[in-house]
Amino acid sequence: MGITDGGALLPISAVKDVKALVLAGGSGTRLRPLTHTIAKQLLPVAGRPILHYVLEQLATAGFRDVGIIVSPQTGEGIRTALGDGSRWGLKVSYVLQDRPGGLAHAVQTGQTFLGNSPFLVFLGDNIFQDRLQMLAEEYVARPEEALIVVKKVSNPQAFGVVEVDGAGRPTRLVEKPKEPKSDLAIVGIYFFPPLVHGIINTLKPSARGEMELTDTIQGLLDKGHPVRLHVLKGWWLDTGRKDDMLEANRTLLKANARRNIQGSVDAASQLKGEVEVGANAVVQRSVIEGPAVIGEGCQISGARIGPFVSIGAGTRVEGFAVSDSIVMEHCMFTGKGEMAQSLVGRHCHIQGKGSGAALRALLGDHTQLEV
Repeated sequence: MGITDGGALLPISAVKDVKALVLAGGSGTRLRPLTHTIAKQLLPVAGRPILHYVLEQLATAGFRDVGIIVSPQTGEGIRTALGDGSRWGLKVSYVLQDRPGGLAHAVQTGQTFLGNSPFLVFLGDNIFQDRLQMLAEEYVARPEEALIVVKKVSNPQAFGVVEVDGAGRPTRLVEKPKEPKSDLAIVGIYFFPPLVHGIINTLKPSARGEMELTDTIQGLLDKGHPVRLHVLKGWWLDTGRKDDMLEANRTLLKANARRNIQGSVDAASQLKGEVEVGANAVVQRSVIEGPAVIGEGCQISGARIGPFVSIGAGTRVEGFAVSDSIVMEHCMFTGKGEMAQSLVGRHCHIQGKGSGAALRALLGDHTQLEV
């Protein structure tokens, strides 16, 4: 089995012959001010950066050669966090996208890395439940055809959707249709043969000034190139907004949290359900209701934590109640207060004055707040 690109036959024997291109550029405007200082793809969900889940999925599925598209603003942070990919058994290369020109522009930027190989495009802020290996093997069975992953949604007007004919074959792509004719949303996982570069290189910017992957796929269809669809059965999480991040945190904590106590917990504390306490963490006179993850070196005293809380390493919580929230590293909660449904950046200090109202917030790094 192989594909052609205007000449030589390219043998494809396994998933490892397919390159992966992870799109981790962009400015993350919907998560500002937090994304002024950290790439949105490095924000933690259930105690781990989103990109760690992506690379773990790629490695488990059998991919080996991975390119990561990064921006000038956040690329160095991503390089530092991921290194050369060897911890996952991957070979990671970094490709700089000098401007935010759209998803198809990101793929165009990666053409030197991709060469003449078939490839996967994976949006770096997406997490999904289905096994990537199953999708990759489905693609490898007929690698001359593009394979686009979709998910049935209840609000298709909020997404790019694929319209299909009576046999379920894709016919047209529509971005955020006012009157949707399909409930199949494009979820950000695409498999392409290398001939797609010819389509991308002829694209014009869309009305919003970007080169669109939806236009790329439509170009394949218009030129008669076969495009298949795979409908996800499990959950799919797009972590582009605060509420999406919190939903991802809840979902992954529910799926992955385990009772694992590496730090110390005194006799006056109660741990309920699936709670992880990291090494060198100290829990005193507190109640932690799982699923919850307490990072390494945290100090929790006189507090009520959970459910659905992940707290980053080195954070101190004294006297606070924290529920349904993501708290990043080296924060401090002092006084008397309550926080819920919040996303808190690094090195924040929240001081409670006992106002009685639960704080709900999106806080950038180094924020100081009295409530």
